[in-house]
Amino acid sequence: MTTPITTPTVRFVGAGPGAADLLTLRAARMLAEADVVLYPGTYLDAEVLGHCRPQARLVDTQGLDLDAMVEVMRAAHEAGEQVVRLTSGDPSLYSALAEQTRRLDAAGVTWDVTPGVPSYAAAAALVGRELTVPLVAQSVVLTRVQARSTAMPEGESLAAYAATGATLALHLAVTRTRETMAELAGHYGADCPVAVVFRASQPGELVLRGTVADIAEQVEAAGLRQAAVILVGRALARDTDASGESWLYSATRPRS
Repeated sequence: MTTPITTPTVRFVGAGPGAADLLTLRAARMLAEADVVLYPGTYLDAEVLGHCRPQARLVDTQGLDLDAMVEVMRAAHEAGEQVVRLTSGDPSLYSALAEQTRRLDAAGVTWDVTPGVPSYAAAAALVGRELTVPLVAQSVVLTRVQARSTAMPEGESLAAYAATGATLALHLAVTRTRETMAELAGHYGADCPVAVVFRASQPGELVLRGTVADIAEQVEAAGLRQAAVILVGRALARDTDASGESWLYSATRPRS
């Protein structure tokens, strides 16, 4: 006998960087079908919720703790309702997916995950730069700094990542830009390009371009306190275009 395929009660859905038209087609369909939608009001443009049907119950999570959020999902499950839990960017990064799904598993609530456009990718698009330029940088480190947040695991220091020379995409770091740049200066140099992107793709988006030496002054003058990604690395420089080219697309690579 074939086991029937059931739709999970809770769909964790990446909302992308916040713009209503940067959701995936699947994400838009799930929002249109949902009875209950939990969303991070701090990070999303309200137009994203325009994909929801008028009778859907909308829950802004910015004032809720983790247990309160999960209780909304559990109660909806008990009521036979379909839930979308929107996350900013992609659920694989800084979304508390692990904590929420652990609780849902314990409560017997089924769930799945739909990816979204990550915020660092939206930031790079606005800056107009590839983060992996041949012979300059072939790795991207996605990390954060510790401020009023969970402690970083041992071994995951910013200095350890900076020592590789990889392009850095720093999340949750904008309130500590000056301290962060001071830590990076010895590894990347004071003249290393930096871009800070605030609310990529949303109304009020802002792109600041500078260097390790001067970007903190720009961030402080703009008064940025949240919802920003910091990109650091030589790959951001405009003069890297001729420094090297990909072997994959090279005219000298044998093709048979």
